[in-house]
Amino acid sequence: MEYFVSLLGSFLFGGMLLFSLGFGALSFKFLEPSVAKNFIRKTFPYFYNYTLFVSGLIFLLGLNISKAVAALAFVIFASTIPTSKILMPAINQAADSKQKRNFVFLHTLSVAITISHIIICAVILYLISV
Repeated sequence: MEYFVSLLGSFLFGGMLLFSLGFGALSFKFLEPSVAKNFIRKTFPYFYNYTLFVSGLIFLLGLNISKAVAALAFVIFASTIPTSKILMPAINQAADSKQKRNFVFLHTLSVAITISHIIICAVILYLISV
């Protein structure tokens, strides 16, 4: 069971890292800004569903391994819901209405949440390995 949860943790860690750092940045580098913006907006729901599904599995299976692993996975799971349902629409609305200051604040908050998820996932992987 620990091996499977470790694989899921690695899957989540790598997926979040690749999407947030690689995919997002490269979209704006290689696509026209308007195309990149629409592309990113259409892919973020998949990213959040992926994060919810995998962190939820880690939570459920982690209950048999460690309460700390399960609790950390639950933090990722629970904080992804308002991020995807409240924060992302607010970011899009701020961008669409050209509220630059509000957009920068909300986007920075979403980046901080994603970075915290990546760090939490790294801690999960460490806890499973010791």
